[in-house]
Amino acid sequence: MIRTELDAAGIRAAELRESYQRCRELNVRHGRTFFLATRLLAPAQRPAVHALYGFARWADDIVDEPPIDDAADPAAARLDVLAQDLHESLSGSPGGDPILAALADTAARYRIDHCLFDDFLDAMRRDLTVTDYPDRVALDRYMHGSAVVIGLQVLPVLGTVGPQADAAPYASALGKAFQLTNFLRDIAEDLDRGRVYLPADELAAFGVDRARLQWCRTQRRTDTKVRSALAAQHAAARDLYRYADAGIAMLHPVSRPCVETAAVLYSEILDRIEETEFAVFAARATVGNARRTRVAGSALARALWARRGSRARALTQVDGLT
Repeated sequence: MIRTELDAAGIRAAELRESYQRCRELNVRHGRTFFLATRLLAPAQRPAVHALYGFARWADDIVDEPPIDDAADPAAARLDVLAQDLHESLSGSPGGDPILAALADTAARYRIDHCLFDDFLDAMRRDLTVTDYPDRVALDRYMHGSAVVIGLQVLPVLGTVGPQADAAPYASALGKAFQLTNFLRDIAEDLDRGRVYLPADELAAFGVDRARLQWCRTQRRTDTKVRSALAAQHAAARDLYRYADAGIAMLHPVSRPCVETAAVLYSEILDRIEETEFAVFAARATVGNARRTRVAGSALARALWARRGSRARALTQVDGLT
């Protein structure tokens, strides 16, 4: 299947094909919902999405996964090395890392703004020193680099039916909705890493602070005040999904089933959280494989139909020129 994708994308060089293969392997291993949605894209689009995912995963792992060797370079130093190697790769200098090779090729093919990668790395650096966010403004600033830019990177690969700038706010909102969903689902895990990704002032409005969240984590239960505070964050995430939904029609028809599937499955994580009455300290909310398969199966039919229609339109345009 990967050969079909690489052939469709016009990626011929053997070394570059191996680079994209490496990125795809990372997506298969770590991005369950993301990879499932990516399968709904046209084969020619998939390698680029794998490359973008591979880079993001690499940087995120530097921050979240400590090195096995205690004497290894600290995360900040490794991020600095990654940033330097990234800039060299994007400027066309040869490098030895396959992920950066695929990323640079994707950025050139789709004319992705290099600042989006810098903003992402800046957010990763913030994770090394910032453990709390006092208000929504501060959290939004972080999410711009950690989530919004991902939506903006992928947008040129997805394609739009009108000016890309018109669809950008919706892509940004969907990236933010995904991340807010993650913050709610992973609150216990983030606490274990010493971080809280929810606005402190909004939590305080319900009488909740870090100490109370930590108590819930220790006791593996959600008390009344924390439940109310999380419900408010849950509602904010829902609002973002509703807003972002209007932007799906702005995407190229071939890409819509992919984004619809990702939005549905991620928003259903919110359903699972709500169904358990916000018991996020006791178990991680997930969408079952059976449900994921049903949603993806329905979307696949739409995706195949859209691809057929796209090919038909292309043939009609060619006929009109001959």
